[in-house]
Amino acid sequence: MNIPLSKTRRIDNTLYLSGELGFDTNGKIPEGITAQTENCIANIKATLAKEGLDLSNVVLATCYLTDPADFADFNAVYAAAFPQPYPVRTTLAAALMIDAKVEITVIAQG
Repeated sequence: MNIPLSKTRRIDNTLYLSGELGFDTNGKIPEGITAQTENCIANIKATLAKEGLDLSNVVLATCYLTDPADFADFNAVYAAAFPQPYPVRTTLAAALMIDAKVEITVIAQG
C-alpha cells in the first residue's frame, strides 16, 4: 500500500517527524506498552541521529495511546528517555490505524 507521507520534513532548523510506532528491528510490534514505547523512542532517536540531532533537540511531542490505563507505564519510559527540560507534550487516547498501543510524533529544533 502506498502511504502518502514523508518520514521527516526540515524547514530551516526545525525538523518534523511523522508518527513513530513501536516496531522492533525485525519489523514486528511487540506486546505491551513498555516495549512499544521503548521501541518508538529508539526509532525516533535513530531518525533524529540521521539528521544530526538527538532527544535533547525535541521541543514538542504528541503521543497517542490506545488505552488510557497504559499511561503510567508509558510515562515512566518517556520520562526516563527524554532529558530535561522535557519537550512540550500532549498525550491523547486515540484509535490507531495499525494494531499498536502507542504512536509518538515529534518536532525538533537544531
